Amino acid sequence: MNKPLRRIAIFCGLLILALLVRDNWIQYVQADSLREDTNNRRVAIARYATPRGNIIVGGDSITGHATTTGDFKYKRTYKDGAMWAPVTGFVSQSYGANQLEYIEDGILTGNDDRLFFRNTLDMITGKERAGGNVVTTLNAAAQKAAYDGLKGRGKGAVAAIEPSTGRILALASYPSYDPSTIAGGGDSDAEAWKKLDKKNNPDDPTLNRALREVYPPGSTFKVVTAAAALENGLYTDADEKTKSPLPWIMPGTTTPLKNEGNIPCENATLRAALQYSCNSVFGKIGSDLGNEKMLAEAKKFGFTSEQFTPVRSSASVFSDDMNPSQTALSSIGQFNTAATPLQMAMVASAVANDGKLMKPYMVDSLQAPSLDPIEKTEPEELSQPLTAKNAQILQSMMETVVKDGTGKNAQIPGVKVGGKTGTAQHGENNSKNPYAWFLSYAKLGDGSTPVAVAVVVEDDKAVRDDISGGGLAAPIAKSVMEAVIKSKK
Repeated sequence: MNKPLRRIAIFCGLLILALLVRDNWIQYVQADSLREDTNNRRVAIARYATPRGNIIVGGDSITGHATTTGDFKYKRTYKDGAMWAPVTGFVSQSYGANQLEYIEDGILTGNDDRLFFRNTLDMITGKERAGGNVVTTLNAAAQKAAYDGLKGRGKGAVAAIEPSTGRILALASYPSYDPSTIAGGGDSDAEAWKKLDKKNNPDDPTLNRALREVYPPGSTFKVVTAAAALENGLYTDADEKTKSPLPWIMPGTTTPLKNEGNIPCENATLRAALQYSCNSVFGKIGSDLGNEKMLAEAKKFGFTSEQFTPVRSSASVFSDDMNPSQTALSSIGQFNTAATPLQMAMVASAVANDGKLMKPYMVDSLQAPSLDPIEKTEPEELSQPLTAKNAQILQSMMETVVKDGTGKNAQIPGVKVGGKTGTAQHGENNSKNPYAWFLSYAKLGDGSTPVAVAVVVEDDKAVRDDISGGGLAAPIAKSVMEAVIKSKK
């Protein structure tokens, strides 16, 4: 080969090599960034070219799909969308996805690597690709009872857990929204999206209050304080008198920690103190134990840590570096203490489960389009906030609250119910209507405890003096517990 031809051959070879390098760079190195580029419309077209898999509750789909015109062939639909939105989240042709729709997107679209072999077979046989299913732990009857109970109450949330496993049975938030209204890409979807924006809607219906909102838990936190007293040996029996004078002046101040009304709190037993919800008793317990021990016990229940269900739940708050008076206020669920409804359901769940706290989760399993199992969630112990002995002592105290105390509205005939009411201050100088709380569990005759529940109600329209955990929140908890119990029969 003469010299000019050799030079041309080398040059052509270098061009081919450059093309190969560039092609591999685009296909492998830049693949993810190109796929996620918002200007890459082909990805979005492919995403909505096949039916999306479903989210399943109790064997039934709470999601579906509909055909559309234009580039996108399918869009998501929801059954009872507003009721299930705190569980499903949304997936939209225009606005992306969140919650389960986002976290399990690979399974639902059929693009998960675990479906590679099946997708390859479908490609060979010419079968249309389809998404897999997400099977949840939710109980449809409990969810309906929770959502219906919150309607007409302003704002609020409910979380219900199966104590022995951590399975989430209900997760309701109100007000809510229907994800179907924003699933497409048309003008109506844009208008619906605009109305959901917190700037235009102060009720913030897209906020998942069961997982993402932290509220002062008020007197429901006294369950944690009672657990700390028992676990640290400050008191060892429910009927042992406490060292609780009246008035009790908070350390470093001249301010007494007052109780609501004329209730028998002076040197009250732990049982009576929880029954009547004595601020002075539990505030003094927190102060006597100190910030470090109270914080340690709160952390065992899950405070200060985010929870992943797999949808993320905000971390509940119990502060450190507090002085004795601040610790006292925090120990009755005020000052800086704040909790999600899921967190308080975890508190009730741990007590009901003889002191063992199970990790809360809402996805039972993942399925291939053929319904073959891909992954199964196994129950996992998160911590042990109490010994079994102390948990049973606390159970007896919570059962007294429902039998003879402020939680009577949660009584269920033939069922042993334990609970705790709470009314938490809201707004600067308690200027707004307080939050009404109730946490509870139900124990059946065979000794099993199928459900633990936490309810919070923000009722802006209620008469202030009529707001109480026992009055507003306990009936909702009762209906949720009854729904779970009925489904077990």
